[in-house]
Amino acid sequence: MTKTRIQIAKADIVAHFDSLKSPVLRFKEIAAILSEKRGFWRLAQSTHTAQFIKFLSQNSKLKKFEFEFPHRPETCYTWGDVPLLEVLLHLKPGGYFSHYTAVRMHGLTEQVPKSVYLTVERATPTPAGTVIGQQQINEAFARPPRVSNNVFDLAGRRIYLLGGQQTKDLGVVTQEVNDGEATVAGRVTDLERTLIDITVRPFYAGGVFEVAKAFELAQPRASINKLVAMLKRLNFIYPVHQAIGYYAERAGYKSSQLDLLKRLPMEHDFFLSHAMTDTSYVKQWRLFVPNGF
Repeated sequence: MTKTRIQIAKADIVAHFDSLKSPVLRFKEIAAILSEKRGFWRLAQSTHTAQFIKFLSQNSKLKKFEFEFPHRPETCYTWGDVPLLEVLLHLKPGGYFSHYTAVRMHGLTEQVPKSVYLTVERATPTPAGTVIGQQQINEAFARPPRVSNNVFDLAGRRIYLLGGQQTKDLGVVTQEVNDGEATVAGRVTDLERTLIDITVRPFYAGGVFEVAKAFELAQPRASINKLVAMLKRLNFIYPVHQAIGYYAERAGYKSSQLDLLKRLPMEHDFFLSHAMTDTSYVKQWRLFVPNGF
């Protein structure tokens, strides 16, 4: 049987893909490769990108990943077997791992979370919040939290793609990260930013007991000086530092560290989490917490 031009060129095509710096590709990147190498591989002008991808999927190690997010589904391709963490980072180049995923990567939990949290910051800054009063705080935290529905399940994992406020990657670092299945070089919130994020959204970190455990395990390494500096730059409309102070005190942080948080204004009562029904009041931090917590 006479071989087609693409079959004849297969060895050269495979060699080229083997040499690529990144094993994760988008449709447009594969199209660019085809356009650049078409003449060298002597492929017919009628061979379009979809046909090229179909041939590689059937005759090489090109694999297709479909991320069926409710808001803007994404498709990408990998050259061979690539860890899910690496695929996700290439899927959203500006993204970084956060919340429970970052907790796991920093060794701040004894659990093995099955959810993966990837945050992509919004392109435009969040408008400056107006001064908020006690009644507004009470009403906001009496309701269940708003949880992202931009989530889908893949290979036994629940993937959350979160839209974060623009922080210019405050506290985001690049390091080797591990989710219990693979180790890759990735972008992740550092220790202090992670503690802030999970205090703000404990429902993305396994709940308040898991957040408390994270503060406990972070105690030997966490810098409260750095954390407070971050809080000032993030400029939350809610007194998040009061919840952080409670977690830190509960975890046995030094009094000198707690004093850094106590120096921040405490003008309103605050809540450790949303929709709590049975609570106790911690006067020192002006904070409502679950009863017995």
